[in-house]
Amino acid sequence: MKAAPIFEAGSHRWWIIYDQDEHRVIDSNVYVIESNEQTIILDPGGFEIFPQVFAALVEAVPPSSLKAAFVSHQDPDIASSLPLWHACNEKMEWHIPKLWEGFIRHYGALDAPLQNIEDTGGSIIIGGRRLEFIPAHYLHSSANFHLYDPEAKILFSGDVGAALLPPGHDAWVDRRDKTGRAFAEHISKAKYFHERWMPSNAAKKNWIERVSQMDIQYLCPQHGAIYSGDNVKRFLDWFDKLTVGTAII
Repeated sequence: MKAAPIFEAGSHRWWIIYDQDEHRVIDSNVYVIESNEQTIILDPGGFEIFPQVFAALVEAVPPSSLKAAFVSHQDPDIASSLPLWHACNEKMEWHIPKLWEGFIRHYGALDAPLQNIEDTGGSIIIGGRRLEFIPAHYLHSSANFHLYDPEAKILFSGDVGAALLPPGHDAWVDRRDKTGRAFAEHISKAKYFHERWMPSNAAKKNWIERVSQMDIQYLCPQHGAIYSGDNVKRFLDWFDKLTVGTAII
């Protein structure tokens, strides 16, 4: 895995850690935000990929700057590395959905400092900058959050926007394509994931109404590639029209 920059303004930076060469497990994007020498890691990944994630992280930020981790929901590809990160830094706080605390403890590190996020959301201050926990319940987990950075105009969207891409894919859908052709090619690889993993059309509509009011320049999913510029609206329009929960249908 490798770290690539997404955003930089002075001491405020975002990275994506992405791309496994061999997909023995589902590929996972890990995001890192550094602000004024404090760092938070978003959905830090599973036990299986911890060595690769950690190696990529130290190329981007000093490990000593890690203050917190954000866990959007309970899945193992997101949080099963918790005991390994805790062994590296026992003071690192874990911000998790309150509903999933007892389940996430099953991954180990029973003494890890877990900070519960209420269903209504909340915020965290990293390096003097406020980051917002945005409710995204039932997309796909029953207690689920995204993270919004109003200064960078970035929404970390968890499984929303995810696509199942081949090894070696680029970190971006395509920042240079103004025609939408790259988006059309990419979104075909996201269709089944959203139809099958997202269970609720009502939850989808609620989320779209909320985030459509936000200024988002980069939409960063946990799997696949980053949507930027016009591709953010293209994705929201596409998702709005998509019928999900197809296992029931």
